[in-house]
Amino acid sequence: MRRLFPVTDETAAPAPGGASGEGAGREWSLDELAAAYAYPEPGPAGPVPWLRANMVSTLDGAAQHDGRSQPISSPADMRIFGTLRALADVVVVGAETVRQEGYRPARAREDFAAMREAAGQGPAPAIAVVTASLDLDFSLPLFTSPLVPTLILTGAAAAPDRVATAEKAGARVLTAGDGIGVDPARAVRALADLGHTRLLTEGGPRLLGQLVAAGVLDELCLTVSPMLTAGDAQRIAGGPAVTVPHRFGLVSMLEEDGFLFTRYGRA
Repeated sequence: MRRLFPVTDETAAPAPGGASGEGAGREWSLDELAAAYAYPEPGPAGPVPWLRANMVSTLDGAAQHDGRSQPISSPADMRIFGTLRALADVVVVGAETVRQEGYRPARAREDFAAMREAAGQGPAPAIAVVTASLDLDFSLPLFTSPLVPTLILTGAAAAPDRVATAEKAGARVLTAGDGIGVDPARAVRALADLGHTRLLTEGGPRLLGQLVAAGVLDELCLTVSPMLTAGDAQRIAGGPAVTVPHRFGLVSMLEEDGFLFTRYGRA
């Protein structure tokens, strides 16, 4: 792993073995990755919600291959994936991604236990599923055996029988919309009201598109995979286009094995 941006003296300095770049030729520790992706420090008024997305895309813009992101990922990408989860209070994910990716509850990581305890966090982040229909398999481990109860974000008009089924399965249902669907801004507030201010979303593309359109996304951690897939796979964000493109600024860029790990924040 090496840091390409921000550029420092260490970035340009030769590393052992003739490689160049900060950390070139070695695997970064989890502590180093955690420091590189730390959430903003709370201000004088206390913590405020900060929503970051973590997505992967091929060179030709595909966010998936055969309906899954794993084929376009890498070991370094998965280390960062695990680090971002370990830093988060809650992971927000769309129902379709839960179904396609076979989502499981976040697990406790011994390597991050002391860090989470010092930050006042539980052993693992909660998973919050955004769904209008609550059309989910509540026999999955995501609902039957999480370390912390799985959350469901839905609208006030959600079918009462589905809400009852979800609650019977152990999930906590949060209302974040007046109709059937979920209002992204209300979803962020509902999670913050539970003390979840370090928010992470892993998509899918439809959910990320809704978050972008609503203007609630603060940061995008995008892995650029050095692969080409062609086909008609979705981009990282889908749905209706925004009226004016949202400008983000580059915060950092890491590289390993041809994969670029970029971090963009609100400009």
